[in-house]
Amino acid sequence: MVFDSVQLDLQPYAGFDMSRYVRRTHCSWEDLGWQSLLAQRFDHVPVVEDMELPAAADLHLILPVEGRTVIETRTDGRWSRHTWAPGRLELGVPDRPALRRYRADGPLRSVQIHLPRGTVERTAEHLGGRAVDYASMAASVAAGDPLIEETVRAVGSADEAGDLYAESAAAFLAVHLLTRHSRRPAGPAPAREDARVRAAIALMRDRLAEPLTLADIADEVYLSVYHLVRVFSAATGQTPHRFLVRLRIEKAQGLLRDTDLTVAQIAPLCGFASPGALSTAFLRHTGVRPSAYRNS
Repeated sequence: MVFDSVQLDLQPYAGFDMSRYVRRTHCSWEDLGWQSLLAQRFDHVPVVEDMELPAAADLHLILPVEGRTVIETRTDGRWSRHTWAPGRLELGVPDRPALRRYRADGPLRSVQIHLPRGTVERTAEHLGGRAVDYASMAASVAAGDPLIEETVRAVGSADEAGDLYAESAAAFLAVHLLTRHSRRPAGPAPAREDARVRAAIALMRDRLAEPLTLADIADEVYLSVYHLVRVFSAATGQTPHRFLVRLRIEKAQGLLRDTDLTVAQIAPLCGFASPGALSTAFLRHTGVRPSAYRNS
């Protein structure tokens, strides 16, 4: 192998009573004898009021595969919200405890990968030796990565006994995370901020129908409101508010064009409080009313 193998702590949340919150249906180190990477599949309870997740030393990739809900998370004294939905990746930052709560209407299932931090940091040394910015990496992963999504699915369903498969998967994930979702050794200084702008846009698309404030977006990507506005405007040429309104108008245009829904039905789907608010914003951004746009 190109990179040294690092064995994982096979109890990443030692002392945490998982049975209150999940039923584990697969565990690679018990079922397959893996040492270099831990893959697990879980069925989650539908309602959690206060789940205190202790800090883990490793990188924790979470891929929902069934169910949908809004999860509220408190880290570093701040609350943030994100939508649990199939395919929406999340990366847990090492050494960061969290408090979580949610309410779902149906079953929730996930595939989760624990990647040894030592594997990532040794790989980073091979790639130039820069310190790994895990918060930036988490924000970038939240913006989406189809390759990681499919890799997590494949690793989570693999039945290869022995550690060679796990060691290879761990090396690939470490290299990909560092080259795609962390600053490159010779990369430009704004790379971290660009990742957070991508994460902010992903959040806007994910929660387009919900009331969404600048503070909500800033908390999700670990920036102050002032810093968010500055870096977002520099990267996109628009303020976050104007960008969000444009996304909502574009969705309304698609629904007007492709469905028979009324303006009153479309407004809440696009995050507008009333048909009048949609009509006013639509006119301001397109120059025509929604009814005229549909007729054209």
